[in-house]
Amino acid sequence: MQTVRAVPTVSALNLRDLGGITLGPGRQVRPGVVLRAGRLGGLDPVDAAAVAALGIRTVVDLRTADERSSAPDSLPPGARLFVADVLGDNPGVTPARFRALLADPVEAERLLGNGKAEEAVAQSYRQLVLSPGAAAAYRAFIDTAADPAARPVLFHCATGKDRAGWGAALLLLILGASRDVVREEFLAVNPVLRAVGRPYVQGFLDAGGDPKIASAIIEVRPRYLETALAAMDERWGGLDGYVRDCLRVPGPTLRRLRSELVVYTGQ
Repeated sequence: MQTVRAVPTVSALNLRDLGGITLGPGRQVRPGVVLRAGRLGGLDPVDAAAVAALGIRTVVDLRTADERSSAPDSLPPGARLFVADVLGDNPGVTPARFRALLADPVEAERLLGNGKAEEAVAQSYRQLVLSPGAAAAYRAFIDTAADPAARPVLFHCATGKDRAGWGAALLLLILGASRDVVREEFLAVNPVLRAVGRPYVQGFLDAGGDPKIASAIIEVRPRYLETALAAMDERWGGLDGYVRDCLRVPGPTLRRLRSELVVYTGQ
């Protein structure tokens, strides 16, 4: 089993250290330098202290302007905020719009019924790869992760599953993780997502909502990641072309990432 350190918090949703993820024989992601999460607003005192203890220097917020306005981050002491709005040029596909449908079963059925929910979410993942605004945001995230003065870096979206999920997948692929390892990390957030989403899902179901719609919105699925990877492969021929021609990450940045974010275990 892949070992990923989930930081034990309640109000800091899906806070996870990418450190320890296997990149190949004898190689792992360096612990404590890149973490992912969902929202960082409204932390309780215990969780605020836990986040502060991580020594975060930079928080990369992948959310839209509306999301940032409605739920501002609670920055840990000494951290700077860096906004990298993944959906700034295409806010209509923001996952938050899917979650809002859990309050309106009739509208959810109209838009996402008859098996359309999973397809709609999957297609939003294509936009994470194909949108120019998303490319600029993920390039900025990669640049930040490569900057020693910016680390430790915590990057997040609203729930830590879609925009942050692709960001984690991208970074892990750059560092040399296999797609199987990336998929395992991508899906590992589901237990927390289901637990946190349970009250919203129950309300949706009690009002007559379709459980298939709710689960497609609340959780992540292999198809979502595969849709993003397929878009990358089709448009740019794979990771190298995507990073070079879409994100335009310079070679020295990639070499610094692979040098400084990887540890050798000798096993």
